[in-house]
Amino acid sequence: MAEDTILESTQRTSGREALRKNVQAAIALAGAVRSTLGPKGLDKLLVDDQGGTLVTNDGVTVLESARVEHPAAKMIISASSTQDRVARDGTTSTVVICAEMLRNAWQLVRQGVHPATIARGYSIAEKFALSSLDELAIEANSEQILSAVETSLAGKLDLAMEKHLANLSFDAGKLIVSDGRADPTRVKVIKQSGGSMLDSTLITGLALAKSRIHPEMKERGGPGSILLLDGGLERKQPKFETKLNITSTGMLDAFRKAESKALLAQIQNIVDIGCDLLVCKEGVDEEARQALSNLGILTYRRVEKKDLDLLSRVCGANLVPDAGRASKGDLGAFIRTREELRGGITHWILDAEDSGATLIARGSTDGVVDEVERCFADGLGVACQLLEEPLLLPGGGATQVALGRRLRRHAESVPGREQMAIEAWADALESIPRALAENAGFDGIDSLLKLTAAHSVEGDFMGLDLETGVPSGTISRGLLEPLKITRQAISGATEASISILRIDDVLWAQMDAQVPDEVQEQLQGFGAE
Repeated sequence: MAEDTILESTQRTSGREALRKNVQAAIALAGAVRSTLGPKGLDKLLVDDQGGTLVTNDGVTVLESARVEHPAAKMIISASSTQDRVARDGTTSTVVICAEMLRNAWQLVRQGVHPATIARGYSIAEKFALSSLDELAIEANSEQILSAVETSLAGKLDLAMEKHLANLSFDAGKLIVSDGRADPTRVKVIKQSGGSMLDSTLITGLALAKSRIHPEMKERGGPGSILLLDGGLERKQPKFETKLNITSTGMLDAFRKAESKALLAQIQNIVDIGCDLLVCKEGVDEEARQALSNLGILTYRRVEKKDLDLLSRVCGANLVPDAGRASKGDLGAFIRTREELRGGITHWILDAEDSGATLIARGSTDGVVDEVERCFADGLGVACQLLEEPLLLPGGGATQVALGRRLRRHAESVPGREQMAIEAWADALESIPRALAENAGFDGIDSLLKLTAAHSVEGDFMGLDLETGVPSGTISRGLLEPLKITRQAISGATEASISILRIDDVLWAQMDAQVPDEVQEQLQGFGAE
């Protein structure tokens, strides 16, 4: 059977043409986010199909919001998304480096170098570069960690807000670090529109925008025990339609008394097991509310399931569906509980052994608050990384230039055409300082040459000063970035580029037009007549 018959419903691109189109897609993708790189990067205005707008400097947000159909471009976006999930920064760098690797690889292919040879050279270069990073890394102190967090937020907001969020992120990271590990999920974010971004505050403990169900309930302070109810304290409603046939005047009163008795029995069980603080997912009946107040049990109701799960984790309590069946083993422990008025809203704050922290994100509009939340998440992720692994690299393009110089010396010892691939890989790394300079309004090539010359004289810790365009020391300026971010960016970009280089056939299945079922039935009815 002929090949064109087998693939009659498939559009095929193969060989060098397939690689050329994949490289074009990668370059176009990098072009969409290249201008956002660095502290002088520009913002993107995203408009969705509903007319909603979003202004952001975050490369992965831009890419994930765009409608991208090309498979090679999707592979690079996936690498950028992984970078965001693992390192919380360096997403734009990953895309720019990957696209430059593919651009350089295409030039080698045009000179007659096989893609498999380039892939081998890229793998050699990646292995050597990752091992060289340890030579450039320095042990970070608290001041340098804070500077690195500020660097990760540079260009995303105004300078005052970047410093404010960097401090909040660093403080939150210190609150949640335990046994050398920091879990960012232990920081809750409450969004409130209105006010300024600088009004955003960090609260020690888990905070919820809730107030106690009865004004006469006294804050117990603490310590005490907490019960989490995955339900409520209400008279049960029938799950299906029912009818009561009342034959005497006392029957309805007896029915209501039975309901009250069952409700009070649940409350009595709460008292018997020694509960001091009750938190319910659903409502609390008026009768139960008064009884709990009289018994001195502080109660909160209509708490979301995700917040109940957080409370369960920080207090060590079990979620129980029925208060009447709760036991002492289901109780958790808290250290202190209080209510505070923040931004005109009452917040219930609970401190426990593992309660973490809560950020109240403020901003003039919902869009601004969302951007504050995204930036805080990035800053917190970087802070957590550095508290776990306090190793920093010089920023301002210094690391990329230092690696490039080392790689070119190493390439001289590699025989064969892989040497050309290693040099192309080194050139791709240097696209970062070029892009940083261009986004700051300087000539990219001239700035790279100045920086390379400075490295040969002053050493590896010379980076671009984007205010003057002149190389200067990165440590003295606090221009530092986490080792983990650069390591992940190099690995992600290399793996994505090698995967695309190994593709020599792209098969596009041609989709038939889909007809809705109801329309198809009407068409069949017309044919029957």
